[in-house]
Amino acid sequence: MENDNRLAGRGVFVVEDEPLVALMIEAMIEELGAVVIGSARRLPDALDFVAARHRDIDVALLDLNLGGIASYDVAQAASDQGIPVVFSTGYDDEAISEPWRSLPLLSKPFQLAQLEDALALAVASRDGRG
Repeated sequence: MENDNRLAGRGVFVVEDEPLVALMIEAMIEELGAVVIGSARRLPDALDFVAARHRDIDVALLDLNLGGIASYDVAQAASDQGIPVVFSTGYDDEAISEPWRSLPLLSKPFQLAQLEDALALAVASRDGRG
């Protein structure tokens, strides 16, 4: 496959409040050759991880809804550190607040190729800037 190495060795931070979904996503990320450098289920834990490990994160994959709380604070913290963000959600595009609608969005459930494309697009956007 021509895109086999687009994510090789890239550090991905996963924020997902459903443990089984998180495990599935982490397995998919590893299948793509990327490295899950951390995961969080709650907003405060995600914010702490970004603050402590931002240099290790190449891209953040954020569930839009964490137990009824939007993950925009995590997206902002990541963006402030130059970390590209991909949202995943079971909702439609209109559920995303206007300032964040330009980011890659994965609609749950998603397939491996869709995950790869979204993460690679986000990483390329950062690499293109710098």
